[in-house]
Amino acid sequence: MGDFNLALVIVAIVVCVLVLLFNVYLLVNYQHPDDVNQAYLPKAVVVLGLSVAAISILMLPADVANRQACRNALYNGACNLTLPMKDLWLAIYIADAVLVFLVIPFAMFYYEGDQDRTVGKRMKSALLWVIMTAIICSLVLGILYGLVGKVDFTVRHLSSPVTNFPSTWTGFSSSQPCNAASGATVRQCAAYLAPASSEKTWTIRTTFPEYVVALATIVGSVLFAFFGGIGIACLPLGLIFSFIRRPKAVITRSQYIKEATELGKKARELKKTADTLHQEERSGNKGRKWRKNVKAVEKELLLLEEDMKALEEMYPQGEKAETAWALTVLGYLAKLVLGVVGLIVSVAWVAHIVIYLLIDPPLSPFLNEVFIKLDDVWGLLGTAAFAFFCFYLLLAVIAGAVMVGMRLVFVTIHPMKWGGTLMNSFLFNVGLILLCSISVIQFCATAFGYYAQATAAQEIFGHTLESLRGIKYLYRYNLFQYAFVILAGVTFVYYIAFGWRKRKPRGRLVLSN
Repeated sequence: MGDFNLALVIVAIVVCVLVLLFNVYLLVNYQHPDDVNQAYLPKAVVVLGLSVAAISILMLPADVANRQACRNALYNGACNLTLPMKDLWLAIYIADAVLVFLVIPFAMFYYEGDQDRTVGKRMKSALLWVIMTAIICSLVLGILYGLVGKVDFTVRHLSSPVTNFPSTWTGFSSSQPCNAASGATVRQCAAYLAPASSEKTWTIRTTFPEYVVALATIVGSVLFAFFGGIGIACLPLGLIFSFIRRPKAVITRSQYIKEATELGKKARELKKTADTLHQEERSGNKGRKWRKNVKAVEKELLLLEEDMKALEEMYPQGEKAETAWALTVLGYLAKLVLGVVGLIVSVAWVAHIVIYLLIDPPLSPFLNEVFIKLDDVWGLLGTAAFAFFCFYLLLAVIAGAVMVGMRLVFVTIHPMKWGGTLMNSFLFNVGLILLCSISVIQFCATAFGYYAQATAAQEIFGHTLESLRGIKYLYRYNLFQYAFVILAGVTFVYYIAFGWRKRKPRGRLVLSN
């Protein structure tokens, strides 16, 4: 038993190191050339934030493995040798909340500060903004915790009188499961026979760290239901329709010159517009119209880069043009395969939510049984499948955020581009991932409650959160789950109707008057 726990600790340490190295690799390859050998503070925050998000997702499978180590114990006290998962959960999510609401805003204020100012002045300005934010957040959290920071558990008061040890058990049945004093008719030792008057409310005050995690989960749940519901459909369908819209053949040189000329005109128009907006910024004319025009230019620039990439795919150049075209074809085939696999996973997710969460009582444990049967085949196979489904949900949130940012002008666009991502975009996306990762874990702990039963995560997110005064009704009536499924259905219909079409070329850039 001790060897199993030691192995779990070793695996956890190795995974943490691998996650850290992988995030450093992502940072190095995604960063913009302008940020090379500088902006070390935002880079450290990005690596730390991505590591916390990934580790938080992996902690739920680790929690299940930790529970199994305790459940299979051969001697008393073995559970005391397992990992302190509840303390680890609270630590990881307090770190998550601190990163999202304090550290990442500080790094963004520092990075976007006036480059002409000294480092000390930029840090001072960023610190003032963060202190103001921290004071407001602390006041709100303190007031809410003092007023409604309590948990209301619904319990039943059950009782049964004491009697002499019987010589026969024939007097007990399903309709009379407990003892009764002579002449007594009230028996309340079985919950399903107890009257409604036996139901009581047990109120206790939750701990402040658990309350902070709960409120952060509420904010993340709103984003999760919106972005996740959209992303669960657009992630696989986007890959499939990308294959459908793929270039079928290499274009001629004359066609390439014609398309390249048009893109050059658009690029010059965008540059002229960007210069005008930059002059307005220097003059201090940064009103609502200016911000709207900046977002319009950012969106057009992103679409222009997509058109340039598509043109390069249709007319590969250089000595290895044939090889480049072959890799392009293979890339689209890979998208098709991943899209089909993702579509199966998305359908399984939505079906599981409907079958296990929205229908009361559940029709079937569904995926819970799948994971349990996989564990019977090999000890970690079910845990690995469980981790995959949790990660897929987080990927769906990211895909939904990217899609909404591309379609709606009022959403700030912070695209992640290989070799071209500025640190403010990195920090924005890391904050979004961190905020939604809390809700992903809470959602998975609820959706896979049968498989993840008796874990520390279920105690925090399945019991305390769903009984917290003031917000328990959001979870009691499955509002987030309904929103998730509805948005998934609407997005699926939208993609089926319009997703297969190629984007039409846009005309001149239209700015706000």
